[in-house]
Amino acid sequence: MTDDAYLVLLEGPATPLGTPLAATGPLACLDTPAVRAWLAAHEVTATSPGLYIVPPEETAALPEDAEKLPVPLSPEELSTVRTRNAPEPVAGVERELRAYRSCTEDREGLLRRALAAGVPAHRVAELTGEELTAVKAAATRP
Repeated sequence: MTDDAYLVLLEGPATPLGTPLAATGPLACLDTPAVRAWLAAHEVTATSPGLYIVPPEETAALPEDAEKLPVPLSPEELSTVRTRNAPEPVAGVERELRAYRSCTEDREGLLRRALAAGVPAHRVAELTGEELTAVKAAATRP
């Protein structure tokens, strides 16, 4: 696995892979000379169908022959890409987890719901700012 996300050109992927770039909103990397040159070389724009952003944990699934470019994303941008790529029940819980830091009611319940919905403990910790051990402990409390 790599630490970089990838811009990738995929023509109708057989299985969903990444997020259509047009669905992520503006990303800072799109203003870099390297990305602008790559897009121009492939005669595509940020809104072109077939242009996806793939988070680091999914890059191993990229076809070897796919046209791809590693791009750095800020933590906030990466979180947005991951949320847009998640199934709606998980994405909804992730939105709640982002609001967790200002939450005053049922914080433990939110942690348990997120884990039960299938959000990995490390992702819950990332979104909430809680220590991973605290997140894992919340899963075992009634």
